[in-house]
Amino acid sequence: MFELAACRDILADLVAFPTVSSESNLPVIAYIADRLADVGARVEIFTDETGTKANLFASLGPEIAGGLMLSGHTDVVPVDEHMWMSDPFELTERDGRFYGRGACDMKGFIACCLARREELAALAEKRPIHFAFTHDEEVGCIGAKALVEHLKDREMRPGLAIVGEPTLMRVIEGHKGCCEYTVTFTGRSGHSSAPDAGVNAVEYAARYIARLMELRDGLKQRTPVGSRYDPPYATLNVGGLEGGMSHNVIAPRAVLKWETRPVVAEDLGYVKQEIAEYCRTRLLPEMRRHTPEAGIETEVIGEAAALFPKNANSARDLAFALTGENRADVVPFGTEAGFFQEIGMDAVVCGPGSIDQAHKPDEFISAEQLSQCLTMLDRLGEHWA
Repeated sequence: MFELAACRDILADLVAFPTVSSESNLPVIAYIADRLADVGARVEIFTDETGTKANLFASLGPEIAGGLMLSGHTDVVPVDEHMWMSDPFELTERDGRFYGRGACDMKGFIACCLARREELAALAEKRPIHFAFTHDEEVGCIGAKALVEHLKDREMRPGLAIVGEPTLMRVIEGHKGCCEYTVTFTGRSGHSSAPDAGVNAVEYAARYIARLMELRDGLKQRTPVGSRYDPPYATLNVGGLEGGMSHNVIAPRAVLKWETRPVVAEDLGYVKQEIAEYCRTRLLPEMRRHTPEAGIETEVIGEAAALFPKNANSARDLAFALTGENRADVVPFGTEAGFFQEIGMDAVVCGPGSIDQAHKPDEFISAEQLSQCLTMLDRLGEHWA
């Protein structure tokens, strides 16, 4: 119980940092850095171009290639305090559960890592152990994408990664990607009684959406043989459309938000190529026939890489040994693990808490789940030397 109490106290500290993605995460990064430095970790902090967000990468043990990286994100989703039974940024314990924004997703895993930092430092005497804690996972894995740019050309980058997203300590070897886009349509305003005198941005956005829906059906036809996902095919969703001013005014501007979750890399290529070709050959020529300044601009909000199951995956095998599991699964939600796989690391997702609690009012993680994660880190001593 004493060991769990130490973890709980660290979790309380972490939850108290209101690291909603719209706010800075520098204070929590400084907190984590101090605790890792206390056990001799070599800590690097990489700030973004705004200077308000940062990734942390820290290493214990010899400066050699390989080693295990324990990874998580520090940001959390927004809260509606009126829907919470308690202060979302003050850890509250009720009936063996710890409530607070981010307690499950995913400060519980970070707390476990920090609670075991002394033991991990001892284990890293001959083989390195690394920590990677990022910003802005919840808004497109922006931090992880930047972090791998720092790591990919290093000779001494980690060889394995365990990403501690909440999986109820199940071993996850694969997940879909998550790619989000905002498309802005610019037309020409005018009176609705003379529709040919203007360019209605909302109408062209609607035609763009109709083409997306055709591509969504096409993705179902491209379902990979033996896909283990539910649903087994890549998905596509229109999340929002804003535009127009009044019933009798031609809409000069429209903003569309959509996303797709590819099963394989070719799914994303198919969607992007087809929609770009549709804009180039159909929509844009029609829009610019009378209005040369009309346009369609696409902003990439985030392209989170998929984690692809592999026959040989030493991170998965290590997670089996640490948890006692003998079967790996796949999940439909995305994580940062795919980015680490893309630069040559074996990666797996395994962490405390349930994804069913993430992003909800009264988010919680159970004491039992924290204990299981601490036990997983304790078992590292049997397999790491």
